[in-house]
Amino acid sequence: MAIEVRPVTSADIAYVQQSLTAAFHGTVVAVHDELIDAAALPAAIAWDGAEPAGLLTYRIVGADWEIVSIAADRPGSGAGTALLGWIRETAATAGAARLWLVTTNDNVRALRFYQRHGYDLVAVHRDAVTRARALKPAIPRELDGIPLRHELELEVRF
Repeated sequence: MAIEVRPVTSADIAYVQQSLTAAFHGTVVAVHDELIDAAALPAAIAWDGAEPAGLLTYRIVGADWEIVSIAADRPGSGAGTALLGWIRETAATAGAARLWLVTTNDNVRALRFYQRHGYDLVAVHRDAVTRARALKPAIPRELDGIPLRHELELEVRF
């Protein structure tokens, strides 16, 4: 069965909170020197039949669309690919100039995933994760032996 993506409805709020908490230790994410309550943003859920399989939250600032969070419940299931396809199509149809996101320097799997889906690495924000710990102390200092220090910005231009 194919993964289907639909915008979040009020019936999905519990899943949104559960998914964000599992992926980001709460609904608030710390990125580019600010705290963002991702649960308050527009969002879409990838559905595998009747089961939610992933979540994407985003915000629109002018002509730029930012993916604030994306997480698949079962990596490799196609949920992340479906969510990226949905947001890209939605943003392009709405006339967005740019679709962008940030990941961390340790997240090599995500970096590979985004680049395979046409995202270009356009900036490295040195020590941004180090600064983010002042806003959200729960951010780990190291994952898989790699120190978390920098934010990597990727984008697709339309």
